[in-house]
This record gives sequence, C-alpha cells and structure tokens, in this order.
Amino acid sequence: MRIIAQTPRFFIREFVPADEQTYLSLFDDKEVTLHLPKRTRHENLQLFRETFKDYVEKRVLGRWGMFNNGNEEFIGICLLRPYGNNPDQVELGYVLSRKFWGKGIAGEMAQILVAYTFTHTNIPEIVAVTTLQNIGSQKVLMKAGLERRNDIFRDGEELAFFSLKKNRQ
Repeated sequence: MRIIAQTPRFFIREFVPADEQTYLSLFDDKEVTLHLPKRTRHENLQLFRETFKDYVEKRVLGRWGMFNNGNEEFIGICLLRPYGNNPDQVELGYVLSRKFWGKGIAGEMAQILVAYTFTHTNIPEIVAVTTLQNIGSQKVLMKAGLERRNDIFRDGEELAFFSLKKNRQ
C-alpha cells in the first residue's frame, strides 16, 4: 500500500481490499451522493475493484482513500483520472464523508493533488466539474487555483467546469 501524501491532519493512500465496505458505505448517505453521478452499489463496487489495476500497473493517476491521522478514520475518496480523450488534461475528483465537510480538508487535498499532478506527470492541465448547485465544491476548486470556465454538458447535465494550466500555477 503506497501513501500518496500526508499532512498533519490526514493522509492519502492506496486502498486495500479490506477497505471495500468502508468505501461503499460512503455512497449510502444521500447528502454525500446528491451531486455525484447516479450509480448502483454494484457499479461503485466495480469502480473500487478496478482501482487495484491502476496500483498493480503502477500508474501515477488513480483513486485513493483519505484517512485521518491518528485514528485512521475514513474521510473519503480523491482521484486523478484522464479527462475524456484529451491526453493533455487530468480530472480531479473527490467525495468526502459529511462528517468532514467544512473543515478545509477538501481544499487541502485539492491543493495536494494539483501539486502531485504537476510534479509527477507531464500533463499540462487539471480540470474538474461540479453540478451547478454544488457551491461548496466550486469554492474548494477555486481555492486550489482552478478557474471557472464556460459550463459544459456531460450525460445531459449542465456542469460547472474548472481548469488550471501548469504554467499558471
């Protein structure tokens, strides 16, 4: 299990198979999933299991768990993945347990993943999307240096689009 980053408050690490139920439980809270793509429990389980392929192949991008320092309580998920078919863009995403909302953890994590991307890859641009109503996540992305661009449509839904180019960091 590889640790991606560690701060005084939390660490980001690869998932292990024993994290499966913890991971899935995050999606049981309707407030947490309000602004996420609608997925079944089975689809979330498939995403979790596919994550291990990235680890085995030692890919730089991936889906990781965030855990509290000290008691190792599960905070949520963060990810970096290719954005569409554009090799010059990577998408930043995250989901936090409601207990950890409003504590600055998401903003800190986003800043870490921006730095991680620009340090460990040659990908020149980070992008992110949120629902138009998800003002909290929009603030997190702007705090991490991403700028709001023109809205986009994905899967029939209008989304707020954010980006940051490496040379503007």
